[in-house]
Amino acid sequence: MKKSRIILLLVIIAGVFLYPYQGADPIKYIDRATGEQKIEKVPGEYWLNWLYNNPIGELSLDGFVKRKALSEWYGNKMDSSESVDKIADFVQGYGIDLSEAQKQEFTSFNDFFYRKLKSDARKIDRDSTVLVSPADGKVFAYSNITNQDFIVKGYKFNLKEYLQDDELAKQFEGGSLIIVRLCPTDYHRLHFPFDGTVKQENKKISGDLYSVSPIAIKHKVELFCMNKREYTLLNSEVFGDVVYSEVGATMVGSIIQTHTGNTFNKADEKGYFKFGGSTVIMLFEKGKLIVDKDLLDNTQSGLETAVLMGERLGQNK
Repeated sequence: MKKSRIILLLVIIAGVFLYPYQGADPIKYIDRATGEQKIEKVPGEYWLNWLYNNPIGELSLDGFVKRKALSEWYGNKMDSSESVDKIADFVQGYGIDLSEAQKQEFTSFNDFFYRKLKSDARKIDRDSTVLVSPADGKVFAYSNITNQDFIVKGYKFNLKEYLQDDELAKQFEGGSLIIVRLCPTDYHRLHFPFDGTVKQENKKISGDLYSVSPIAIKHKVELFCMNKREYTLLNSEVFGDVVYSEVGATMVGSIIQTHTGNTFNKADEKGYFKFGGSTVIMLFEKGKLIVDKDLLDNTQSGLETAVLMGERLGQNK
């Protein structure tokens, strides 16, 4: 380990004692199935708050935690056979329903983490005019974005910077935005939200690996534009052109694309995230999607809405 990293590590250790985490507001969301407001149980919540809510934490974040090497190192640990020992406590601690999974025995924590579900584990809305969630997660939804900046939870987010393509950003001016955040406790396979074709192959954009938890985004929404990300331009007879993007995050070892070919059906698998919660962002052209009102209302109130893969998010006019 380089001398500078050793010094930084010592600073981090000292910072834990000098600037301990003093507590923060919990992450609240709406359970769509019941309409109830709930509090999210977040793996590593103490450390996320410490990293993003005090000066020593922010120093370690910029100097060490956001780096690719740390996430790759931890990702490799989660691929090891020894990591199997972590599964039982995780399942029990976060109430994971393994009866939905195709198998109950795993070779590593990552093998458990990106487990496949049984074919009937999720109910898919098959109406061709309906957009469904591409993943299990928590949703923020916006019905009108602009080419310059649109608002995500009170902060500006630049579409040109995110896509790094001026023409594509212009195409989606005034359209709709769906953000689906996957918590580490969620099912981590990703699916197509409608029937369609691949119009433009996957584009990879290098970047850092900050957390995309609300704890982090609350302070710095531009993290989406700073993080490693990928996107594919899809086309649907119903929804027109759609940007489907995956965002990397701290401890996300890899974004894996599994789909091959140029056509797909609703709910077909597109890929998966290895260890760590992360995010899917979808962009729609103006006038192509009417986002469900409850999602918009909850977003306006600053609350995410918990959904399951295959669940309705909106509909074409």
